Amino acid sequence: MPNDLSIDQARRLLFQGGEAFDPQARRWTSAAKRIAGEPIGLRDAVRWLQSESGSPCRVPVAVIGPRDANAAQREAAFAVGAGLGRFGLVLLCGGKGGVMEAACEGAASAGGISVGLLPEGEWQAANRFVTIPIATGIGEARNALIARAALALIAIGASYGTLSEIALGLQFGRPVLTLLDTPTLDGARPMGSADAALDSVCRLVLGLAA
Repeated sequence: MPNDLSIDQARRLLFQGGEAFDPQARRWTSAAKRIAGEPIGLRDAVRWLQSESGSPCRVPVAVIGPRDANAAQREAAFAVGAGLGRFGLVLLCGGKGGVMEAACEGAASAGGISVGLLPEGEWQAANRFVTIPIATGIGEARNALIARAALALIAIGASYGTLSEIALGLQFGRPVLTLLDTPTLDGARPMGSADAALDSVCRLVLGLAA
């Protein structure tokens, strides 16, 4: 995808062509005049937003998938979690094993933060890589909370719970990105790789077409 992002570090302003990014509203507005800042890549722009802009995106990105995950699914989940951690984005998941555990491990490896919304009533049920375990005590109904709370959902693999989160995310108007063998419902966006999914998330964070 074409990228013409530039940054004025001194004034902490991000530009795309003749528009300036409003980090608090996370939208682009017409700049008073075209500013030729230093070129910046998509991922570096998100890292800047999260660490230096003063107005980071606080809405988490959900990673969803089955507890009984295969090696390829766990590898993809780790890569996605690590990428979110490097960008300074908060990872949201169900806090259990499989895809969720691998994503949390990836986030932890990059110094990131993961939030696990657990179906159980005790926080000790979380996998060991979750940064913030939240014991909801509401069982699988917590899937709706994950879908509602996320900026976007990245689905890796399939289970009944994962499919419910995909459907709920789409119903709530959240972008849903799918990887590997995840069944694709109408409206979900298949991604060719973890890197492609991460780039799409970056564009969503910056209010660009994903």
